[in-house]
Amino acid sequence: MEQAVEAINARYPCREDLVRKLYQLYGDGGQFPPALYLYGHTSTGKSSIVQALLHRLAGTKYAILNAIECYTNKILFESIVNELEGHVLSVENGYSSLVTCDCMKDFVGKLQELDATQNYIIVLENAERVRDMDHNVLPMLLRLPEVTGLNISVILVSDLPFAKYYIRTGLSPIVRLFVPEYSKKDILAIMLMDFETIREQLGEDIKSQASSPSNGTQLLSEDETAKRLKILSNLSSGFYENYLSIFLNVFFKVCRDLKELQLVSFECFQKYCEPVLDGSISPDDVTKLWRHISKTMKLSLSTIYMRMGHVSRQEQSRPAADQLCSESVEQLQTMRRMAQNLELPFYAKYLLIAAYLASHNAAKEDKRLFMKNHGKQKKRLQSVNAKARVSEKMATQLGPKSFTVDRLLAIFYAILDEKVGLTCNLLAQISTLIHLKFLIFASGEGSIMDGNGRLQCTVGMDFIMHIGKMVGFNVRQYLCDFF
Repeated sequence: MEQAVEAINARYPCREDLVRKLYQLYGDGGQFPPALYLYGHTSTGKSSIVQALLHRLAGTKYAILNAIECYTNKILFESIVNELEGHVLSVENGYSSLVTCDCMKDFVGKLQELDATQNYIIVLENAERVRDMDHNVLPMLLRLPEVTGLNISVILVSDLPFAKYYIRTGLSPIVRLFVPEYSKKDILAIMLMDFETIREQLGEDIKSQASSPSNGTQLLSEDETAKRLKILSNLSSGFYENYLSIFLNVFFKVCRDLKELQLVSFECFQKYCEPVLDGSISPDDVTKLWRHISKTMKLSLSTIYMRMGHVSRQEQSRPAADQLCSESVEQLQTMRRMAQNLELPFYAKYLLIAAYLASHNAAKEDKRLFMKNHGKQKKRLQSVNAKARVSEKMATQLGPKSFTVDRLLAIFYAILDEKVGLTCNLLAQISTLIHLKFLIFASGEGSIMDGNGRLQCTVGMDFIMHIGKMVGFNVRQYLCDFF
């Protein structure tokens, strides 16, 4: 067990406690629990660790399915039996299923025909979708050992807590394991493991630029190529760790999704390494490197969930002199194109503006900003000194704060000229903004109407300014930093 735990933890660090608990439940080859509910935020390693565990269990057959794909009972039942029997749909068998399971009775009967000496595990990802199926599917999945007589267990993987399933009565007790979010230290350790892979990829990019440059990049000579590859090979993991520390200090407050951070990190690292590879900045000069990368990080921060990886490549393709003098112009043009091409409904644009104002204004300022008869405000020396702040301490530079849905709607109705009722369509547009990652949950992830969730706005100021221009709304007029 210890060797298996260490092997999995080496590949998926910072999850040793979870791996140990899973091995205690499934690793000894004894009686499995009837069901396990594994839940936590997205991109926390739930599915990857479960799959790594299953590959190491001897004498156990397993099936891994996604509830989104199994949108009917028939597809769900037949997919489970096919995977447990090792039947793969292919051209040779005409993509036909091994069995036909039209109802729960057929499904249970097919499971009872399996080899009773084997152990079985069924993994169902996005398990919250099962709530939308027939009322007997979820209760039966939690009682499969009882009705089949097999040593079989169902692992339900979801982002929601099990309390969201209480709408269904008669559910059997279930073992629950919560997977917490990665801390900044954990993400740093995980991303640091990618250093060799990233260095190899940068080396391939340098070689391709020497043979066939693309996007208008300058052709590298053989001497320049050899020089850059030598500098790249001499870069230590400490250099990459310093970069990750800078990167996470900027991005961790806005995004904690490991996959998104890895994607954006590589795009920014290419820009970060440019002056080091051409010899203009020493790898040890952190101050100059920060000044070089700060504008790129600011632009990436505004587009982190929009997969705008081409932004950094556009900057790389520009000549050095033009890039220095017109980098801010390129950023504004990019934001304008993104805002214009964003096909959001009219009210969704106002909701996004309201979310940005809620994220970058203190709640105590709402009355003064959005109410007509808010009374007079006395000018005190403390207030005057507080407004005389440097740029780094402005709310728009410090990052978004969390806010409640009630406050979002209050600001939305305050800035919208026309009267509109609180309809399902309006609430659906909030969900759409969350789905597009323009809004993210800071806490209480789940339904937006349960009153416990707090949101954050992820878009940048340049982007929201262009959204405001499209609907004729002056965003700066309602930001505390500018008056």
